[in-house]
Amino acid sequence: MTVLAVAEHRRGELRDVSFELVTAGRELADEHGTDLAVAIIGGDVDGFAEELDREGVDAIYTVAEGEEFNHGVYTQAIEQLHAELAPRALLLPNSVNGLDYGPAVAGSLGLPLVTDVIGLKGDEPVEITREQYGGKVETTYDVDSEQYVLTIRPAEWPVAEEPGDASIEAFEADIDASALGSTVNGFEEVAGGDVDITEADVLVSVGRGIEEEENIPLIEALADALGATLSSSRPIVDNGWLPQNRQVGQSGKVVTPDVYIAIGISGAVQHVAGMKGADTIVAINTDPNAPIYDIADYGIVDDLFEVVPALIEDFGGAAPAL
Repeated sequence: MTVLAVAEHRRGELRDVSFELVTAGRELADEHGTDLAVAIIGGDVDGFAEELDREGVDAIYTVAEGEEFNHGVYTQAIEQLHAELAPRALLLPNSVNGLDYGPAVAGSLGLPLVTDVIGLKGDEPVEITREQYGGKVETTYDVDSEQYVLTIRPAEWPVAEEPGDASIEAFEADIDASALGSTVNGFEEVAGGDVDITEADVLVSVGRGIEEEENIPLIEALADALGATLSSSRPIVDNGWLPQNRQVGQSGKVVTPDVYIAIGISGAVQHVAGMKGADTIVAINTDPNAPIYDIADYGIVDDLFEVVPALIEDFGGAAPAL
């Protein structure tokens, strides 16, 4: 048996969660005393395989079917890979795509499925950690099954970086085109979709401490001065002050920037779940007991309306009149 992880790509690029799956998969393979295999389906499979050849990966299987994600192609290819390799564990990203085909694959194979996994421990049986009640409680489950399927939450494991020496093999999947049910014709961005906050190196994020929509340009000015991308917590989006694609958190997007500046954000668990993977976290809040300071590397306990204009000036920008 082996552990099989399925990589994810979009619009010609591997997503970070693919390399996080390598780390999680190696950890689980060590627990089971077995090998780690990675599957890449569609797109530039040869180029992706070279990128995925990281330390800890024993074998990479490429499936040259299509360019972008297709539910039917993924389910058929993974079911056939599963029949060939008989993996102990099947690891998928807890993403829009992974949650699309993961339940279908688990149901077809008759395997237990645990989603949004944030921790793995043990061997017989494997112990899985998840969050419940909006991240307020961590719960562990014993998966008492010879084979199982897990979806791994992005940003919970570090990215595998060291080069490896995996074998690379083309897997000839027998895809039944008549059973696909759908085709991918292209991408159409939603409103405000010109910005992908998950790709930003520096994020300046604003919360309810901004008080009113008319004050948003102040935070935009800081983002401009820093060459950063603007994001927000859920209340800002709920109020209609910024579009949905700017929201960080459990009900928004998971981000892993080099620097995350949280301005007027208290640090509710739902928000923290989306940004705690940032390399450096800076918090600006008037409340010294705000939960955001529990995870911040640097904190400024002061009025954002005093601090932000000073930062804008220091970085060569011009604060708007409020």
